[in-house]
Amino acid sequence: MFKTTFRPKTDINILIALGANTPNAGHSLSEALNDALSQIDTTDCRLTGKSRLFNTPCFPEGAGPDYINAAAAFQTSLSAQEVLNRLHFVEKGAGRERTVRWAERTLDLDLLAFGDAVSPDLATFQAWRELPLARQKTEAPDRLILPHPRMHERAFVLIPLMDVAPDWRHPVLGLTVRQMVQALPEADKSAICPVAG
Repeated sequence: MFKTTFRPKTDINILIALGANTPNAGHSLSEALNDALSQIDTTDCRLTGKSRLFNTPCFPEGAGPDYINAAAAFQTSLSAQEVLNRLHFVEKGAGRERTVRWAERTLDLDLLAFGDAVSPDLATFQAWRELPLARQKTEAPDRLILPHPRMHERAFVLIPLMDVAPDWRHPVLGLTVRQMVQALPEADKSAICPVAG
């Protein structure tokens, strides 16, 4: 029996977060993020917008060097799982090893949103969104959760997203990126700074 993959009938707008805090093979963190965007940008997943690069504190605090983060918007004819597979392939090519939760990363690519999809279902999304921090440190989902269950809490995700999708509306919370940024603590927002130059 053949396993079928859902393919959208029209291109879907997707949002991706990018980050790195450990250089790989002589490439700077900025080069790693820009190279990743180039690899993702293909005929079936077209880059439509990218943010500036931002210096951001490591999350969680004390887990390693600070990050450079960015966000990007794409239009794709791929399924969400195919996009995730591509992101993992690009991460692996950049030397990413998934050994310890929230370890230092040569490249971190997260599929934040796939159109207005809530996947695999609302109950699963809510369970991961409400997972206590202590459990977040040791547990990771065994499937793709969309939208990213904690993107609304993270300045290092939302501030770059303001550059590419300020009016994107969270399909569960009903808030735009702009509104989610406004709800963040001022200290979190002020810690995110554009990379100079």
